[in-house]
Amino acid sequence: MSDKTLPLVISAPEPRTLDLIFTPPQLARLRSHYRIVETTPEGVSALPAETLAEARYIIGQPPISAETLEKLTALRCIFNVETNLLNNMPYETLFARGIHVVTTGLVFAEPVAELGLAMALNLARNIVDADLAFREGKELWGGDGNQTARLLSGADVGIIGFGDLGRALNRLLTGFRTRTKVYDPWLPPSILVDNGVEPASLDEVLSQSDFVFVVASVTSENQGFLGADSFAKMRQGAAFILLSRAGVVDFQALMQAVKSGHI
Repeated sequence: MSDKTLPLVISAPEPRTLDLIFTPPQLARLRSHYRIVETTPEGVSALPAETLAEARYIIGQPPISAETLEKLTALRCIFNVETNLLNNMPYETLFARGIHVVTTGLVFAEPVAELGLAMALNLARNIVDADLAFREGKELWGGDGNQTARLLSGADVGIIGFGDLGRALNRLLTGFRTRTKVYDPWLPPSILVDNGVEPASLDEVLSQSDFVFVVASVTSENQGFLGADSFAKMRQGAAFILLSRAGVVDFQALMQAVKSGHI
């Protein structure tokens, strides 16, 4: 197969790069099977019309206007390597044309879930602050150093969102025998029950949990939906672990809840 007959791929994965996304053997295979046109996200719309017309795939999440999309007549799939679906392309038109937009959420789910578990354990046992105190010669011993310590094992846990990340997190928490409630308005209760968690309302998750994990994707409808009222409903001293996008939280309200000592 000559180079001209290979499917054409537009690569604009900023802030990542192809070298970061692929191992050397995988990248060599990609280059041997496709023609790769590398550009910046902003440069996609400026590519020659014939390049846009030939492009079969896009790697990245560049801004795509309706006008640019009209020129992408052969486009079949956009490979979003950031996981977050940026509001920078006409998704309804993409779906109507049968153009897939896929993410790497499943790839990131397990590493991020482990990070969330580490954060919860740190908050439960004050690990980071205790280490800093030890380094500064201010460590506390015995009961004095464990006045706020608690167990994740057997704790009441709430998860907001139950996609790939929420499910990966739940698998890790299973070993801690947590009582886990989940709020996800997009899923039927049967799926939650099948995964061994209790379907719950947002208020129940917030008010009845020692640890609240937020793994919900940000959408145009849920910007800042976790605000002052949400934090006020949480148990005194509960841990709030935000693993998804910051856009779902009112950060000023979050910081106030932390400064006040409520969470």
